[in-house]
Amino acid sequence: MLRLELHWQIVIALGLAVLVGWLVDPSGAVGKPMLAVLDVIGQLFMNALKMIIVPLIVSSLIVGVAAAGGTQGLGRLAGKTVFYYMVTSLLAILVGLILVNLLTPGIVHGVSVKELVGATASQVQELHSKLGGRDASSLIDVLLSLFPPNIIAAATNNGQMLGVIVFSLLYGFFLTRISEAYAEAQYNFWHGMQEIMMKIIELIMRVAPLGVFALVTKVLLSIPANQWDIILQSLGLFAVSVLAGLAVHMLVTLPLLMSLIGRVNPWRHYQAMAPALLTAFSTASSSATLPITMECVQKNAGVSERTASFVLPLGATVNMDGTALYECAAAMFIAQAYGIDISFTTQFIIVLIALLTSIGVAGIPAASLVAISIILTSIGLPLEGIALLFATDRLLDMCRTAVNIFSDSCGAVIIARTEGEDQVLQAAVV
Repeated sequence: MLRLELHWQIVIALGLAVLVGWLVDPSGAVGKPMLAVLDVIGQLFMNALKMIIVPLIVSSLIVGVAAAGGTQGLGRLAGKTVFYYMVTSLLAILVGLILVNLLTPGIVHGVSVKELVGATASQVQELHSKLGGRDASSLIDVLLSLFPPNIIAAATNNGQMLGVIVFSLLYGFFLTRISEAYAEAQYNFWHGMQEIMMKIIELIMRVAPLGVFALVTKVLLSIPANQWDIILQSLGLFAVSVLAGLAVHMLVTLPLLMSLIGRVNPWRHYQAMAPALLTAFSTASSSATLPITMECVQKNAGVSERTASFVLPLGATVNMDGTALYECAAAMFIAQAYGIDISFTTQFIIVLIALLTSIGVAGIPAASLVAISIILTSIGLPLEGIALLFATDRLLDMCRTAVNIFSDSCGAVIIARTEGEDQVLQAAVV
């Protein structure tokens, strides 16, 4: 029996949602009960995503940090790798933040999309009350939230997710500083939890087309017929913002780092990585592309096995430049769509959480939706805003995955050069 790939199922679900939203009258005999059913299905899907946020992020961060800190004899290499990944992710986030502030895809003709498509005054006022009053003085609250007095209470309070992330980073770091017997047991436990969370994500994504259909149809049924062009214009501008940011990072930022620090020809690296880039684009999975990435980096780019075998697997876990950029842009887009004027403090929180959550994002298609939900809940925006992202998510997922693995490979080249590997990218790629 022919089974369609998940992204095609979601495309079909989106098509059906558009068709139903176009044909059904939400105030009619069919529309009213349909809205009620769609609301239940959509809430179940969103609750399933929220259910796995804490265990997924905690286990992924602990395992990722422990794996890096536990590598014997590679202290200097580990330090360079982590520093590179943090810097490039931060640069990518800042590019995305600048572009989405300049292009403002959530605002059409000077008015927020949510208001144009019928948000009630009470909804907008409620969100303004949560976010509008934040200013520079609120940075103290951000700093205090880094170390919550009760980590269990913080885990059950979406507003304190930042504290959970910091706790997980510290836990993973000190896991490698205890006796081997205890460390092995702890690592196996958290690694096992991470694997279980991945399986649960796979299960949730199997029903994602139904959840997408419910969420998007509910949104579309609330849109007046004469406002559809506004939605399409807004989503198109959002996609342009993300794609432009990814292009700047991949074609400007990373090549500059390779030229200035690695002292190599970036064009040769594009040639060397072509097979891995195409694979990443088609699969939208950093993890699935890892074997091809390692082969291209070692055979085509000339990086040693010692450097590649450490930098690339770690990068597939913790270095998600494209994903970090997308998370930040998506959160800002949703805030704009709901008519919220994001303050500097809230933007700082978005940048910080996008940087930290990109470390724990699984290298599988659509996993960034979980990370985006963390950002939205942390700054007080409704998770239902994710429904705005599904129409363009697959294409952008493919593009940002290619940027993710290209950044990993650039890191391997740059670090190899700083380690004295003179043969890197010195020969023309066949």
